[in-house]
Amino acid sequence: MLNLLKRKKQTDHESDPAVAPEKSSFFSRLKTGLTKTRAHFTSGIANLILGRKTLDDDLIETIETQLLSADVGVEATQQLIKTLTQKLARQELTDPAAVLHALKEEMTAILRPCQISLTILSDKTPFVILVVGINGSGKTTTIGKIANHLIHQEKKVLLAAGDTFRAAAIEQLQIWGERNHVPVIAQQPGADTAAVIYDALESAKNRKMDVLLADTAGRLHTQTHLMDELKKVKRVLAKLDPTAPHEILLILDASIGQNALNQALRFHESIGISGIAITKLDGTAKGGIIFAIAKQLKVPIRFIGVGEGINDLRPFVAEDFVEALFES
Repeated sequence: MLNLLKRKKQTDHESDPAVAPEKSSFFSRLKTGLTKTRAHFTSGIANLILGRKTLDDDLIETIETQLLSADVGVEATQQLIKTLTQKLARQELTDPAAVLHALKEEMTAILRPCQISLTILSDKTPFVILVVGINGSGKTTTIGKIANHLIHQEKKVLLAAGDTFRAAAIEQLQIWGERNHVPVIAQQPGADTAAVIYDALESAKNRKMDVLLADTAGRLHTQTHLMDELKKVKRVLAKLDPTAPHEILLILDASIGQNALNQALRFHESIGISGIAITKLDGTAKGGIIFAIAKQLKVPIRFIGVGEGINDLRPFVAEDFVEALFES
């Protein structure tokens, strides 16, 4: 019986996506994670381009339609089409393969300015990361994965359960704390969010932590009173550290397409986000939204998520993303 229980515990551990060992490189998982977007978007464009014998305005117009239907956005699409049209006019594109190569290069150029990794500044201790977003975007899970990422950089991390609206969010963060072997500061459901995060910052200072990762309640960008609560959190943190928070990280769910861009614009206007993590790219055909976000918002994309595993959230690399979009 003891052996049966031991084997069951081992099987449960192995089936947990948060602790499963890495079986492939992240690029391979990125390719797999972008399968739906590739099938809906880039494979169609690649087949369209490579299947043409003549390069003309009709081809460019069809590419434009494909880009817009894939949530790439008007501004990013206009930039891509303008570049292709100019190169075609200058006869720089002499065959379909050259058109595809030029498109990939320009897509990478749109994303590259947003490829700025999260840097934990040594002169800001603890470095406070305030995590915001709407319900269902994956905030709490992303915090757990970022904590794991920072631990591998040998950072001492403390978590703050600032989403006091949902008891499940507090419990979920505590589970991530146990998995990562990091402390979690939490109070009862319904407690004042600003007070919880203030206490967490005091604790982080006393314990000489490198990073404080603070969760917050999910809120729609249209809920003014809840957006005001985030401003209150910022004011309260400033009492202990005038420079805090040092990062306001917005978590966006890629599967909601253009709504993700609208959320990002509103959050940025209201509280001034300094970084973005884009989640659930593996579950959607709307991965093209990342180009619209990069073009319009111009805010660093810190992380992208392409799966449930703890290692499926990684720093964003523009070249890898575009290559994975096109590589079958």
